[in-house]
Amino acid sequence: MGRWHGATLSGRAAEGRVLQDADIEAAEAVCARVPVDSVLAASRIAVAARSGLTSAGGQLWGYEREGELVAVCWAGANVVPVVPDGDPRALDVFARLAREQGRRSSSIVGQADAALGLWERLRDIWPAPREIRANQPSLVIDHDPLVKPDPVVRRSVPQEYPVVLPACIEMFAEEVGYSPASGPHGPYEQRVRTLIAEGRSFVRLRRGPIGAEVEFKAELGALAGGVAQVQGVWVAPGQRGRGLSETGMAAVVELTRREVAPTVSLYVNDYNVRALAAYRRVGFRQVGTYATVLF
Repeated sequence: MGRWHGATLSGRAAEGRVLQDADIEAAEAVCARVPVDSVLAASRIAVAARSGLTSAGGQLWGYEREGELVAVCWAGANVVPVVPDGDPRALDVFARLAREQGRRSSSIVGQADAALGLWERLRDIWPAPREIRANQPSLVIDHDPLVKPDPVVRRSVPQEYPVVLPACIEMFAEEVGYSPASGPHGPYEQRVRTLIAEGRSFVRLRRGPIGAEVEFKAELGALAGGVAQVQGVWVAPGQRGRGLSETGMAAVVELTRREVAPTVSLYVNDYNVRALAAYRRVGFRQVGTYATVLF
């Protein structure tokens, strides 16, 4: 696929193209301008930096202005636009590239203006989404938690995969509306295995009548640029109302800031009032807004 050219306000050419391995360093620099907003894309770009874009599971699109890369978009299982200066022409370029490709992703997600702006440019071409979550507060904490951490929460280990996986599947189904399970070696199952192996899965287990059971869990779903984004926070239904989300998240924050990244982030649906209140009690503060278009 070649370059796409358009006119800028100055009359000079604006260009969009599929980026190559030689562009990864410049793409990382774009993401570094907005590390919390870009962490989903930046984490995939970090994989590409280690193993090449061919192995990273998607394409990386770029928007150049006067020869400088100023915006990027990861297009894999999710489409994640990163437009630090809000230039709408970058979204025009990414929409054109997306139209050429056709919809292959399960969502458009990222900083709200960019994600929703990209969807507006695609809505007449791509199929209708299942749901649009237009207001997802983006929260961060870069200091010690304000709640005492749960001392029982720890990293899960590979031997606990059979216990952790069902909790992950239940959380996903509650959040998204369908099961991600696709067999022992499916992509979701492999994702859970990888997060455990990399020390990015946290659990609180208890001994149940038929063995260990998960009471609380969370994962570091994205990691790049000094930011670790927490995903998949879940408390077992029978354990809810005990404050495990607050103390569990405090433990995740403490362990992550000490051993992984200085800034911990997450995003949450605005209607999830109880979760928002719990995260704020831990010490998270809002720094922006995400949006997700689910297909």
